[in-house]
Amino acid sequence: MRNRKDWKSAQIEARQEAGIVGDISRKRIGQYLYWKRLDTHFALVKVSVFPLAVRRQLGDWPERHERERRWMTPEDAALLVDETDLGALITEFAQSQTWRKLLPSRPVRREGEQLSPAGA
Repeated sequence: MRNRKDWKSAQIEARQEAGIVGDISRKRIGQYLYWKRLDTHFALVKVSVFPLAVRRQLGDWPERHERERRWMTPEDAALLVDETDLGALITEFAQSQTWRKLLPSRPVRREGEQLSPAGA
């Protein structure tokens, strides 16, 4: 996204594409390349990957009808992504201790959910 920091663009994309909101690291965990299909040609795109600690899941988001949101283990996600280098980044990050710092102190809330007094 033009005129935005890469990490901020990643945070916006997470909300638009997956309906997730949270705290994002300003430090990327890596980059990968992939061929993006455009209307008239393919373009080689470099993607920076930033970890995001999910705080909330939206019930409605801009690309809800174009995408499916599914939670899975990092190992399964690494196997399912088309880009091998992205799979490697997912696996390396999951094996690191860095992700533990991003864990939410409270459970992830789905939009419209109320926390019980015990969970507040």
